[in-house]
Formats: sequence, structure tokens, C-alpha cells
Amino acid sequence: MKFGPVPLAAAVGHVLGHNIANADGRRVLRKGKPLTEGDVATLAALGRASVYVAMLEPGDVNENDAARRVARALAGPGLKLPGAASGRANALAAALGVLRVDTARLQALNEGEGLTVATLPAHAPVRSNQIVATVKVIPFALPEATLATAEAMAAGAPVLWVDPLPERPVSVIFSGSPAMGAKLTTDFAPLLERLEALGARVAGVEFVPLEDEAGEAALAALLAREQAAGRGLIVLAGETAIMDRHDLAPRAVERAGGQVEALGAPVDPGNLLMIAYLKGVPIVGAPGCARSRKTNIVDWVLPRLLAGDHLTRAEINALGVGGLLEETPERPMPREAA
Repeated sequence: MKFGPVPLAAAVGHVLGHNIANADGRRVLRKGKPLTEGDVATLAALGRASVYVAMLEPGDVNENDAARRVARALAGPGLKLPGAASGRANALAAALGVLRVDTARLQALNEGEGLTVATLPAHAPVRSNQIVATVKVIPFALPEATLATAEAMAAGAPVLWVDPLPERPVSVIFSGSPAMGAKLTTDFAPLLERLEALGARVAGVEFVPLEDEAGEAALAALLAREQAAGRGLIVLAGETAIMDRHDLAPRAVERAGGQVEALGAPVDPGNLLMIAYLKGVPIVGAPGCARSRKTNIVDWVLPRLLAGDHLTRAEINALGVGGLLEETPERPMPREAA
């Protein structure tokens, strides 16, 4: 494709490169329009002797067809492609799920001249019909060779796809001093709302007084029962967050036969997170920020665990870059006060 000024006499059939306005500032011709003889007459009436146009050459693919082809090459299961306009093709989630992105291949695709692909963050929860990615072709056309290279890079396996979120049964266990049972259910209402919004079925809400060894034993027994009942996820939320690797909650996990994968996360709010597993069932020790409706660490880990991911300590540690989130008003000690 060539782009540049041409005399009006040579402009017919080429693509208008910029919007054209009259003396009042009103647009009379839109960029991207193939110019007709009438358009050229309009330009002449405005006093123009030349105009910037895009001139497609043999082998060029117009912007909409190019965007549509790239989107088709990228998209995998769980996505739908409604079409293309102005050189843009969006990919939409077909259902509630978690967006997956092959980030290395996506970055390589974005190295191509004149082609961009933007997505939501990898592992983001997405709802049905939500735009999760957009392909934008910058010029008015791309060479066939450029498109062929992009399609070849996307071949073999999808670059973007959505894993559906099944209706997993989830157990929520609150813990603390005996007088706090009802209040914790109210305080952590945003946590329950999050689970339901992710398609989970809250199959049980329990309370365990957790102040001594008897409480530790009771929590261990309850964890074992919930695992045996076929829960897909167990969430612990307490009057106080887990403060130490040998605190009551992690001790109860190990007492039940489980393993603590990670205690602490480089995400704030959300530092006091615990991820553990009991015979394959993930256990989340939710920090106090799960009381808030503002984005925090649980918004990052719950979708992945409900989608079936096994989160490792390394994956939790990798959340540190970008892990400084907006403060939550429910916090008793804001970081600015430190």
C-alpha cells in the first residue's frame, strides 16, 4: 500500500486518508472512504487541489478483512467473533469463564508492522459477551505476506481462549471468637457475592471457634469432612487473618492431611493470603481485605482455582509486579499510616 498526496484528478477509487471538514468545521468526508467522482467535486469546491490517499497495491488486504483474519487465527474455544469495522475486530467471551492468553506468542504477533492485538489480563474472569480482546489494523490495508506470517504464528494452538467456569460446590468456613459468628457472615458478604458471581455454588457455610488447640482440631475435622463431601474449593475467612506459618489455620490444614503451598502474597491489599491443598481440593485462607468490594488478591486467585488451576507458590510470588492495588476503606491500618 502506498500513502501520500495525489492530485484530485488521480484520487478517484483511492481511500481517503484523513477526515475532510468544510469552513465551518463540519466533517463532509470521512477517512477510509473510497473516493468517488462526487467526492472529488466536493474537494474541489472546498478549494483543494490535492488530497492524501491510501493506494492499495496487488496483494494488499483491506483493513477489515485483515483484522477479521487475524482474529480468526488467534481465537480458540470459548470465544466468538462478531465481525470487523474500521480495521477493528473484537473477540467476545461466549460464556462465563477465565481468559487464557499465550503471552509469548501474543507479544511476537504484536511485533508485526501495522498490526496490534490488545487483551484483558491473562486469567481474568470474563462474562458472556464481554469484549476480551481487540485486533486493530493500523493502516488501511496489510500485505498478504504480513497476514500470512501472523496466521502462521497463531497456527497449531489458540493464542486466546476462555475456559468456562463450572458450577463448583464451595464450602466457606468462618472462624474466630464464639461471639463473632453472625458478624463474620455479614462482614464477608462481598466474599460470598464474589463466589456466586463466578458461578460457584456455596454448598455450605460453617463457623468454627478458633482460639486454641480444640479449635484447631475442630477445624481440621471440618476440613476433612468438606473434602470428603466433594467440595471443589474451601474458603477460610476469620476474625483475624493468618499471621504465621504455624498459626491455627495452617496447622489445621496439615492436621487434616493437607499441605500449605503459599503463605503470604506480594499483593497489597492481600498480603496475608494462604493457598493450601487437601487431597487435591484447594483451600484459600482469605485475608481481611476480602471483606471489601474493591479489587484485591481474592479477585485474582478465586477465578483460577474455580477454573481448576493448581496455583503454586511461584505463581503467587509472580503477582508482585502490578500487585500494589488501591487501598480498601475497611482496612484498620492503611499503608499510608505506616
